[in-house]
Amino acid sequence: MFRKLIATSSTWFTLPIRLALAAVMIAHGAQKVLGSFNGPGFNTFIGGTTPFGFMRPAWLWLALAALSELIGGLLVGLGFLTRVGAFLIACVMLTAIIGVHWNGGFFASNRGFEFPLTLLAMAIALLIAGGGQASVDKGLSGGRGGRGGRR
Repeated sequence: MFRKLIATSSTWFTLPIRLALAAVMIAHGAQKVLGSFNGPGFNTFIGGTTPFGFMRPAWLWLALAALSELIGGLLVGLGFLTRVGAFLIACVMLTAIIGVHWNGGFFASNRGFEFPLTLLAMAIALLIAGGGQASVDKGLSGGRGGRGGRR
């Protein structure tokens, strides 16, 4: 199971995707969890409301979202358990698109879903390809190519 999880393609295209997605998600997660970058901090953030009524208790879902952004970003950035990090990010972004940004339309200037859709697409690309070259996953797999990679 672990080998399948860390299997990765032997490609470099994932590196800029990983680093960009990690930078955005770590920054946003740090705002929510640590209060960095003028963010609300953990206690304030988990005191908010969720986008869907079935998400009860709200503090639990909000805590999971904030931690998913921060931890998912760290995992993706390191390329360690890249698919796990990408999955966490994809879940948060899908929820953000449908529950928060959908009514704003497409464009970010109207609080639309343009930006979270971009982050979702990046996460899905990493779910498919894995961490690629220059990732901890690649090192743990012994440098062997995995899914779609050269051996």
